[in-house]
Amino acid sequence: MTDNFTELAFTDSVKALQEKYGSRTAYQRMEQGGKFRNQLTWQEQGYIKNRDSFYLASVGENGWPYMQFRGGPKGFLKVVGDNTLAFADFRGNGQYISTGNFNATKKTVLFLMDYPKKQRLKIWAEAEILDPAEHPELAEQVILPDYEAKVERIIVFKVQAFDWNCPQHITPRYTEDEIKDSQQELMNRIAELETENKNLRNLNVHST
Repeated sequence: MTDNFTELAFTDSVKALQEKYGSRTAYQRMEQGGKFRNQLTWQEQGYIKNRDSFYLASVGENGWPYMQFRGGPKGFLKVVGDNTLAFADFRGNGQYISTGNFNATKKTVLFLMDYPKKQRLKIWAEAEILDPAEHPELAEQVILPDYEAKVERIIVFKVQAFDWNCPQHITPRYTEDEIKDSQQELMNRIAELETENKNLRNLNVHST
């Protein structure tokens, strides 16, 4: 576990660009200002539990990066320890690129988005592939019994560092459920007015 995400993110080439574009001094003070939080707090854990998707990076033996999208019911990415995440990986198209890369290099970054609130959380981690049959207790934690998909493996992430990004340039997007939730108050009011109108019509009928 690193003391600071900058130990992983700020390589020499990154620092050179920070110097070129004028941000190096500020980030250097940040690096020297003490340890960052490196334990997932209630804030990070709550955020993770409310996600229904995330982006997952890996690197192969040839040095080429790869990015995948992972989605499922809200909370399918589980917090199974103070700094450990895991999820049940479902059968896909059979390419196994991320799985193979994790077996080779283990390194990954998870990118978790909350589009409506314009928030994003980056997590540096080391990935481990486990057989659900050999880890029944963990499988019970991460497998979703009501979700119709074939679980092939469990992927465990040992968090090494994390960082919250600024909200700049994030275009808000909403899921179908989020749109329904945002309109629920309006729909309830419409239902009340329809009931009121019906009662008034009935009252007029009886009065005549």
